[in-house]
Amino acid sequence: MVMARQAVVADVAELVRLRAVMLAALHDPTDGPVDWRSAAAERLRKELADPAGSMVAFVVDRPGGLAACAIGVVEELLPSPHNPSGTKGYVFNVATDAAWRRRGYSRACMVALLEWFRRREIRVVDLHASRFGEPLYAALGFVPTRDPSMRLQLG
Repeated sequence: MVMARQAVVADVAELVRLRAVMLAALHDPTDGPVDWRSAAAERLRKELADPAGSMVAFVVDRPGGLAACAIGVVEELLPSPHNPSGTKGYVFNVATDAAWRRRGYSRACMVALLEWFRRREIRVVDLHASRFGEPLYAALGFVPTRDPSMRLQLG
């Protein structure tokens, strides 16, 4: 059985590398005029250093680095009929290196992340699924929602 562990600050460089792996798999540009990698590393260092923080990552190790990760955050929103506490989890950046896929590593990271949410009494967890991740998320109990997603890019 594959076991994931909670990431620590020393994992930041590998977490940023795996974010680039995920973006490349989605055909998103991984380089541009803005140094997103340094900004992501800075944010991860800050969040992972805070044991009571709202962001967490779970990882599976490989020789010399990380094979997979799943990162999640707790969001504080206004209560609603489907979420009376207003607190929800959001999963993002689930990634596995190509050479380490099909071994249950992303599943192990997701199971650990979902347990982390449960311990914090989070009852609603959202994510945006790629076609690559949909089978895993469905197997874990995620279902499509009616909520349409829209975005406005300011600046």
